[in-house]
Order: sequence, then structure tokens, then C-alpha cells
Amino acid sequence: MAIYALGDLEPRIDPTAYVHPLAVVIGNVELGPEASVWPYAVLRGDDGVIRIGARSNVQDNAVIHCTPSHPTIVGDDCTIGHQAHLEGCTVHDDSLIGVGAVVIHDARIGPHALVGANATVTGGTVVPPGAMALGTPARIRENAVEPGHNRQNAEVYAERGRLYRTEQRRID
Repeated sequence: MAIYALGDLEPRIDPTAYVHPLAVVIGNVELGPEASVWPYAVLRGDDGVIRIGARSNVQDNAVIHCTPSHPTIVGDDCTIGHQAHLEGCTVHDDSLIGVGAVVIHDARIGPHALVGANATVTGGTVVPPGAMALGTPARIRENAVEPGHNRQNAEVYAERGRLYRTEQRRID
């Protein structure tokens, strides 16, 4: 796997987390217990802090970055979908960021919320707990997601990370 220090900034990866060999983790990045990072995802903590919580997953080709004034924080039991881009935002526990979605500077995604596929959550936007953010720019539908709705995907990826950590082997 490609895990890099940048000067004194070294990733802190819980021993139960899984980072696929084709993912890239650089600098000031923290991965919590049973978090997983999948092929071609890039987590680049060069300007600030990136924190991925317990059992959260960062799927294939996702890009997570930060700014000097805006860390990127992902809570526990979250899913960051394939090709999503997070930069300088906060995603609270049990939330799902859909395939190809973009969430940028100082946006806050509340607990149990969902950002739809290809949606763009612009800077400073607050998605309330249990809401859906859909479209570009995202429109908010409040009270659209039941608590726990997103957790099943996080549980599947935590189990998948355990499987890959113990069973994956390169055969070429």
C-alpha cells in the first residue's frame, strides 16, 4: 500500500483498519478502527487534518483533501462512495456520501444524512440530521433518512475490510 509521510506528518492508521495496496494515504491522516480505504482512493493530508472514523469506508477513486483552515472529518459508520470528493468538510456519524458527490469547504453533513449520487454540496451548506441533499447545487429534503439507514453499508464494508486484510493475495 502507498502510505507516505510528508515531512513530520505521518498517517496514523489503526491496526484493524484496511488500506488497499492501490490506495494512497499521505501526511496528516488518521484512520479509525475497522475503517477501510479502497483501490485508487487518495487521502492527502498535506494542508491540514483528515480523520476517518471507526468502520467508515472510503470507496474506489474517492478523493479526500483538506485546507489549512478546514480539516476534513468523517465520523463513524460512514460511507464515502466511489469517485466522491470531500474537501474541508465534516460528515457526521452514520451518513452516506453518494457516488461522484462533491462536498466542499465548511459544508457540514448531519448524522444519518445522505448526499445523493453526483450531488454538489457547496461551501458552508449544512445538511441537517436525517436529510437528503440531492442535485447540483444540492437541494435539501429534510427528514428523509431514518436513523440507522446508512449503517448497513458501513457494516458490510467493515466486514469486507476484515476479509481483505486476511484473505487477499496477489497472484501474478
